[in-house]
Amino acid sequence: MIEQLHTAEHSALAASPAALIIGATGGIGNALLTQLQSSQRFATVLGCARSDYIRLDLLDESTIAHAAQEVAAHTNDLRLIIDATGTLHGEGCEVEKSWKQLEPLAMAKSFAINAIGPALIMKHFLPLLATQERSVFTTLSARVGSIGDNQLGGWYSYRASKAALNQLMKTASIELRRTKPHAICVALHPGTVQTALSHQFVKSAPNVVSPEIAAQRLLQVIENLSSADNGGFFDHNGKTVEW
Repeated sequence: MIEQLHTAEHSALAASPAALIIGATGGIGNALLTQLQSSQRFATVLGCARSDYIRLDLLDESTIAHAAQEVAAHTNDLRLIIDATGTLHGEGCEVEKSWKQLEPLAMAKSFAINAIGPALIMKHFLPLLATQERSVFTTLSARVGSIGDNQLGGWYSYRASKAALNQLMKTASIELRRTKPHAICVALHPGTVQTALSHQFVKSAPNVVSPEIAAQRLLQVIENLSSADNGGFFDHNGKTVEW
């Protein structure tokens, strides 16, 4: 796993700040990983994905648990975790425009990847966050997961699974504060980004940005977070998104 580390000494347990990107092969995830590596803010930058880097499959909890163990073996000062996983469409999972298109198996897959998988990430990775220093866990949600902002309808499974993710994050943030008072747990909306996940839906969308710009904005929002923001939902400009 040498290629997964951005550190001067790979064989030693890192005793300086480390960051982790889960979903490191995705459009936004890879951009986040690259920018964190080049920033040199963290002595160690790790990546998790279904292939390459540290293996993690959202549909297999054993790989999530094993990945957490491997991360713990690399660093004892984990300051930042970004969960950049998610699915919008693909094999067995398509965007519904009407309730007529709802399919139980497709809905189950959307929830498995967008809500249950991230919940298991919280289960195994939140305990690894630094205890005595400021640390951040963030998961990439979506504005369409906001119930209050839903004006157009459609996208049933994606909307509902992201709304579920928001609730899971909020609940975890309360428990996290009890054991790690300096930790911040938030959901972030990255904006409309040109990635494989969204390419067929963004052709006519306004304000589409590249993964690199999205990553830059998200990292700035994370940099500006304070303990008072724990349990919040923010967009790529740092503005609060209603639940």
